[in-house]
Amino acid sequence: MITGSNKLKSEDLAKQQAEALLPTEWGDFVISAHTDDMGDYTPHIVLKHPALDEETAVYLRVHSECITGDIFHSQKCDCGEQLQESMKILAEQKGILIYLRQEGRGIGIINKLKAYKHQEKGLDTIQANEALGLASDYREYDVAAAILKSLKIEQVRLITNNPDKVSGLSTFGIEVIERIPLIIAPTKNSAGYLRTKQEEMGHLLSSDD
Repeated sequence: MITGSNKLKSEDLAKQQAEALLPTEWGDFVISAHTDDMGDYTPHIVLKHPALDEETAVYLRVHSECITGDIFHSQKCDCGEQLQESMKILAEQKGILIYLRQEGRGIGIINKLKAYKHQEKGLDTIQANEALGLASDYREYDVAAAILKSLKIEQVRLITNNPDKVSGLSTFGIEVIERIPLIIAPTKNSAGYLRTKQEEMGHLLSSDD
């Protein structure tokens, strides 16, 4: 359960400030912005299928912002392709996307670009963060859980390869009844990145996992 200051923080940041209909290449979604500050330029974003049924175990993608992958289609990671594939599933299954503004696994875009420079010298993503005096992953999922609770969603089918997302939502009272793999074929530029995620961070990148 969310308690104490964590409860206050997550519930405040989960507050919906605006919503509108958003037609996309995958179909129509309702887009909403969630933050405690009306002037926030980087609120968390939710895309909800208009026919979503909150009383069922809804299909869910919790996606952490990746400017380089999501917008510019970087080949260094699989983030953009994961987002695209997730949107296809969510459109078909009438699900929901929670887009968390925690760029670069929570280190921000500036540090992420600095980490890229270290990766150009042969370091993997974890080593590059360590070279900057940073941990490998600062992401949290309490706000995602609070958003789901505000929408009266208690059970989800989570589209992810990351077991930390499963435990992160479960910790805050969201029941993950199924994990749906999202396997993206590696490229010559992303192979090392994916290997590090699998071997060092425990991501489940095999269809057998």
